[in-house]
Amino acid sequence: MAKQRFRDTKKGKVTKIKQKEPKEQLRFVNKRDLFKAILTDSFMLWFPIVYIVIYAVFGDREGFAKHMLDGWLYILVPLTIIEVIFLKVAGQTPGMRAYNLKLIFLPTKSKPPLTTIILRQILSKFTFLFFLWITIFFRKDSRNFHDLIVGTAIVYDDTKDEEEK
Repeated sequence: MAKQRFRDTKKGKVTKIKQKEPKEQLRFVNKRDLFKAILTDSFMLWFPIVYIVIYAVFGDREGFAKHMLDGWLYILVPLTIIEVIFLKVAGQTPGMRAYNLKLIFLPTKSKPPLTTIILRQILSKFTFLFFLWITIFFRKDSRNFHDLIVGTAIVYDDTKDEEEK
């Protein structure tokens, strides 16, 4: 748009300048809140599954130690399924809900599709296994390796703040 001239303004030929609408800024989660949410999820989801697998399926620690590969498979598959269900239904796990966080799909800025959630959760297990979670310390937005691949991010849920006001 051309610059407005002073003489046009003086004569009353003022044209309205369109103001740019501010973009909605996403508030990415900080590392401390993300760690607290993961820790809460481990106590609420992971530990009960581990306990059930070790003592109900294998009988004791020694039975689990003899069949460790099967044991970890019996732990990780139900954990992934439970996390996928939580993320599909509510967009957050219990730990994320406790700290007012939600998972979004960056291209649409809404809840991710089911295939994206499943791929994210499977990749998150490999990210943990191969120490790719270290990427979180090199990024300002605290996105992990699996979030970068599938295009998701964990952000603060501002809708909950607005409902409380």
